[in-house]
Amino acid sequence: MNRVEVINRRAFLGSMFSASALVLVARVLPVEAMVSGDVDKAAWHPSVYLGVETDGTVIIMAHRSEMGTGIRSVLPTIAAEELDADWKRVKVEQAIGDAKYGSQNTDGSCSIRDFYDAMREAGASARLMLERAAAAKWGVPVSECKAQNHQVVHKSSKRQLGYGELAAPAAQQPAPKREELSFKSSAEYRYIGKDMPIVDREDLCSGKGIFGIDAQIEGMVYAAIERSPVLGGKLKSFDDQEARKVPGVERTVVIEGFKPPHGFKPLGGVAVIASNTWAAMQGRERLKVEWEPGANASYDSTSYKQQLIETVRKPQRAVRNVGDVDAEFAKGGKTHEAEYYVPHLAHAPMEPPAAVAHVRDGKALIYAATQNPQAVQDTVAAALGIDKKNVECHVTLLGGGFGRKSKPDYVAEAALLSKSVGKPVKVTWTREDDIRFDYYHTVSAMYMKAALDEKGRPTAWLQRCAFPSMMTTFNAATASASGGELGMGWTNVPFDIPNQRAENGPAQHHVRIGWLRSVANIQHAFAIHSFVDELAHLAKRDRVEYLLDLVGQPRKVDVAARGRLAEKYPLETGRLRNVIEMAAAASGWAKRKPAKGRALGVAAHYSFLTYVATVVEVEVDATGKIRIPRVDVALDAGRVINPDRVKAQFEGAAVFGASLALMGEITAAGGEIEQSNFHDYRVARINEAPIETRVHIVQSDAPPAGVGEPGVPPIPPAICNAIFAATGKRIRELPLRKHKLV
Repeated sequence: MNRVEVINRRAFLGSMFSASALVLVARVLPVEAMVSGDVDKAAWHPSVYLGVETDGTVIIMAHRSEMGTGIRSVLPTIAAEELDADWKRVKVEQAIGDAKYGSQNTDGSCSIRDFYDAMREAGASARLMLERAAAAKWGVPVSECKAQNHQVVHKSSKRQLGYGELAAPAAQQPAPKREELSFKSSAEYRYIGKDMPIVDREDLCSGKGIFGIDAQIEGMVYAAIERSPVLGGKLKSFDDQEARKVPGVERTVVIEGFKPPHGFKPLGGVAVIASNTWAAMQGRERLKVEWEPGANASYDSTSYKQQLIETVRKPQRAVRNVGDVDAEFAKGGKTHEAEYYVPHLAHAPMEPPAAVAHVRDGKALIYAATQNPQAVQDTVAAALGIDKKNVECHVTLLGGGFGRKSKPDYVAEAALLSKSVGKPVKVTWTREDDIRFDYYHTVSAMYMKAALDEKGRPTAWLQRCAFPSMMTTFNAATASASGGELGMGWTNVPFDIPNQRAENGPAQHHVRIGWLRSVANIQHAFAIHSFVDELAHLAKRDRVEYLLDLVGQPRKVDVAARGRLAEKYPLETGRLRNVIEMAAAASGWAKRKPAKGRALGVAAHYSFLTYVATVVEVEVDATGKIRIPRVDVALDAGRVINPDRVKAQFEGAAVFGASLALMGEITAAGGEIEQSNFHDYRVARINEAPIETRVHIVQSDAPPAGVGEPGVPPIPPAICNAIFAATGKRIRELPLRKHKLV
């Protein structure tokens, strides 16, 4: 098995850059560059390292986590582009957890958005410093020197100096000011906008990639943990006599339960420590444990569903108001209303949570499959009662994440156990642990109502939702959704309707609620775009034409974004219209007429600053079995760095979204989760996933937006809308497997 070499932080940095290397550091706010021969002595907190070694090797730090998105390759590509480096001579290094890198939380589809400018400036700054070094060496104006493919060329004499030769003198150059930098035009790009292979391709294909489950530290032991099946349950008693009889089992350790809020704290329980994973798991099977289940033992998802539905049937707090909805409804006339429901969902990444911790001398060394190494530092430090600067977190490759691995409760478990036993400890969750103790996507009920004119177009639009907030992770008393959650497709519906109101009702949590790929956009897009389809049917109008009519003419909607993003990323309905038209044209919508058992469905949604329209083709056979022959996705995510990775993300989103729509459901009885593995929490298998997904990318010079999540929300409503067109069966509650379609 591959091993992780244990080295300390200073040695880690020293191993990358030689004393004579050009080391360039850029940060996000304010954006500036600085050169230092000793990166450990930087007086401020950088976000990106870029170095040029004297042998010409360009080293670029990847400070975000790789979980299949390609981000470990794509972010460095931006810096390499502006540096005009030869990609074959670029070495990408994974950054350890450290606040000096800026945010390292690989969540929210914001890695490119947040660091595009910083990476460009890092590359452009290094390029200018190399050009200045060459100009000084030749005694010519810097304007006559140009960096080209890993060397600086003097235009008139054609003299050349490689980046390696210039590394040391360039390091003596003053750092350029931002206004001194120049950037390539789109026409000059060699890497940006092109399909580029990921840097990990060979290792992943040959089995050399190091994932969390592969990490090892010499002398480590293994742990399997029995946790309370009910959130907040307390350990009453346990008997480990039989567990200790399992060959390889060394001891048991009690992990104390959390005090609310649960945050990223360990759930608590009894850990079996053994010389190997199998022995630890077998020992856990033989534990006899009694729990005091606590208040959440009353949680039953079936009755809770009805409670949420009753909530949204009544007026709740308004979170958006346009015009006068009540006055319009009071006029009488034709109205239409509907209720929708989405259950709890689990992340279920292919690799369950895994981490190795070695705690000694007041310090913690961590190797983890984590989306957020800085959260690891904070969480482990709090659990151990040490300063977070004494927590060193190394990031492995992640076998999927979807938001689960930004919550490092499993890492804190490993750290607490290591402190207790005085050895490195590896914690590996089983699939059953993963399903039964997740931070679940919230359950949600939604009510929709519209007043309609003689053409079936809404003159008033009311939408009401209720769901436990993911903010309960940090404040157990939270009873209403946060503005951030409601801004995910609920308070920013971009329809041209004169009277609109969005409301949100209270909901208590009884399980851990967390963010899952595309977060609240999942339920909001399902309700809104299912309702639009219902209105189009009532109006006897083409569904694409009706959707475009609701979106209205190109304009900017003032609820597009908040704070620093508002000016840079306005919500532009013209871009949404464009992707709807693109997806419809690509799917052959105008030529395709519904046939018995086979039809197209459409949905379009704006999330993570990206515009997405999806047309799904669905077949339903005589037994009610669903087949998805084709998905057409059109997207406008602004400037795209690597089209191949974007296509992969949206192809994956089609499978992910289909899984949620067809079969995704977590239920609870007596406070305990009823699902435990892929036999009862199913994901789409190869014969159930979309057969062909075609991704159509808008070519744009707009600022880059998100791509990891926005492909998911339109998939479930588009599937359900296609099913209605094919069968006449209207689906208002997910998953589809609960419904009889014929």
